[in-house]
Amino acid sequence: MSRAALLVLADGRFPAGGHAHSGGAEAAVKAGRITDAATLEHFCRGRLHTTGLVAASLAAAAVLGIPARELDAAADARTPSPALRTAARRLGRQLVRAARATWPSPELDALTGEFPKGAHQPVVLGLTARAAGLEPLDAAYCALYESVSGPATATVRLLSLDPFDATGVLARLAPELDRVADRAVEAAGHARIEGVDALPAASAPLLEIGAQAHAAWPVRLFAS
Repeated sequence: MSRAALLVLADGRFPAGGHAHSGGAEAAVKAGRITDAATLEHFCRGRLHTTGLVAASLAAAAVLGIPARELDAAADARTPSPALRTAARRLGRQLVRAARATWPSPELDALTGEFPKGAHQPVVLGLTARAAGLEPLDAAYCALYESVSGPATATVRLLSLDPFDATGVLARLAPELDRVADRAVEAAGHARIEGVDALPAASAPLLEIGAQAHAAWPVRLFAS
């Protein structure tokens, strides 16, 4: 295993399309739920323990070899918003293109054939981590970091928030991220034995509602 591969995969410059998505931050800013670093921290903490946990468990489960079709169906069931399902598949499609070029793998090739319109991004992330020789915990960390770093980066643009303050939010969340990563890997281990219903199904209704409203905006900075 090469831990350096985790740095490549988690790098915001990895061409997986995440830079075009705010993780719900754009809708939250317009609704007045994110106004400064303190409210950004509350928002990111909520994502970490809900959609972040779900994504991390799906990614870890993919590394463990649970079939992609089962995991993709589980991701669909845990994503009520059609707009978020579309965004997740778009990101999955972009990620698999980058992953196949970086870590060629028969599993990634098969995924492209099985899901021509894209599998859910956390599932692709897990298979990418597997192709890169990473462990379930690595995939969980990558998914969780994406779940909070995307909104933090987007808020710098949306509110002209000081980048130092946004980075401070991520640093303060680090201990919680560690704990959620462990929970995600534990859940993935249960899912390998008990089936995908054992994966977390934590919900974030305001994110789902915000995503649907955001998708209808005539002008927006981010795709989701």
